[in-house]
Amino acid sequence: MSILTGFRDKSFLDKISILNEIATGKDVAELDDLLELFKNPLDDTSVDYMVVTALNGVLSADEASAVRLLETEDEKLRILCIRVCGEFRFKNAVPAMLRMADGVSDADLLFEVLTSLSKIGGEEALELYRANLSNSDDLIAVMSIEMIGELKDEGSISGLKAFVERNNEDGNFEVCDLTTWKAVEALASIGTEESLSFIVENLHHRNPTVRRVVTDSLTSLGAAAVPYIKKGIAPGAGKDDMILAANVLGFIGDKEGLDVLMDALEKGYSDDSSVKYAIYEAIGRIGTMKGVISLIDGLDDEDELITVAVVTGLDSLVNAGVIRKLVEMIGAGGSKGGKILRAIVTARAVNIFGGLYTEGKIGRFLMNAIAASKDHVVHDAFRDKLREMGGAEAEADIARLPERAVGSGRRALAVDDSKSMLALYRSILTGAGYEPTVAENGQEAYGYVESGEIFDVIISDMNMPVMDGMEFVSKLRQTNGFEAVPVIMVTTESEYSQQDLARKTGVNDFITKPFTADQLKAKIAEFMD
Repeated sequence: MSILTGFRDKSFLDKISILNEIATGKDVAELDDLLELFKNPLDDTSVDYMVVTALNGVLSADEASAVRLLETEDEKLRILCIRVCGEFRFKNAVPAMLRMADGVSDADLLFEVLTSLSKIGGEEALELYRANLSNSDDLIAVMSIEMIGELKDEGSISGLKAFVERNNEDGNFEVCDLTTWKAVEALASIGTEESLSFIVENLHHRNPTVRRVVTDSLTSLGAAAVPYIKKGIAPGAGKDDMILAANVLGFIGDKEGLDVLMDALEKGYSDDSSVKYAIYEAIGRIGTMKGVISLIDGLDDEDELITVAVVTGLDSLVNAGVIRKLVEMIGAGGSKGGKILRAIVTARAVNIFGGLYTEGKIGRFLMNAIAASKDHVVHDAFRDKLREMGGAEAEADIARLPERAVGSGRRALAVDDSKSMLALYRSILTGAGYEPTVAENGQEAYGYVESGEIFDVIISDMNMPVMDGMEFVSKLRQTNGFEAVPVIMVTTESEYSQQDLARKTGVNDFITKPFTADQLKAKIAEFMD
């Protein structure tokens, strides 16, 4: 006799106990009675919910019945069986679900079928995914795109490219469609020469979110993407393409990418300081001894920001040869020597400091520069290094460094994925009398806002991984207390076309790379009393 006999007349607790026993034991003998309870519910929310749970448990142990019931006229039962077949990956359900999807006009039903087929896996549903790439329902289109990528369907490359191209057209580029986002990821997953070359061609897509997705996708591919990315660092390549390609190569950190970057410097592919800065920073980010020669050559550049990037990279690669070269260059005096000393302080290059500390006058000049800094983070970093080195002289120099004072002045937030840029911002902002907070992407920056931090001015890069500058500013403007806080966005010269879009998100003004400390201070002063 079924334990469900006389079920409707039992007490609430008995009903729950019985259904729980069936759900756990998965006794297929109870299927018919469960179906009757499912089709004719008791109108008790808790009991009816447990009937569904028990039915799920039984069908999970009875693939044949779950597949058979896909043909039922009962819509709710059909949906339940579709989900069970997907959750438990019943391969035998695929033909029935494909028949169900053929010509279906119910978007919700089609989405349920596609979801379950995606869980079951396999290429049997490939034609269905292809047919729904451009479905008017975005959720269905996105599901189809994701599966096209998972199945690495080369036949869908042209359709995926169309999403990205359409999102780059006039009137479409201001918002990144979810379909475009997923199309980029699918193209990266397919990973053919055609798909990867196309992604690299869109490194500087007109939509900043698409640019970020392209960067993230290529970075995730790692070394496999390098042969295609290097096409963006070549004679005749656009300035923005070269900057973004260099950034990605730095994120990937592959030795073949290092060769591409060093070759670009050696052959002088660009004399633009923003491009050279991106290349030097990428070389430093890769962090191998092979790149030391290029980094040391970069110390000859007159651009102070490039020097900070070079010193940041060299600090993790310090050896006796690097220290000898630095002693030689600083010892020669002049503006170059002073520039290198300032960069060591700005970048908080404690390893280089450790090598130069015992070099007579050079060590003293460097210590004087550290003591003169107004940045407590600089003082803390070098104080820790001096304690590590130990000795009477180090103790005396520690005493020269002021302890952190309680902040009472204006506060600034600087957001950039470049460590050397953040170091420079700290130096400029503290020199201008601000207490700086820095973040490596928009998400990290918004975390400070969510935690209750208050800022008088915000400086943000445009292109960043995780969350780009425009998305960050858009979220910021929807946050109480930040509707009118001045936001200055940092761009390159060729990003003028993006400024209208940035202003719509809430950016107040722009400053173009490369810029000097005085230029940034003057720009901030325009918005502060």
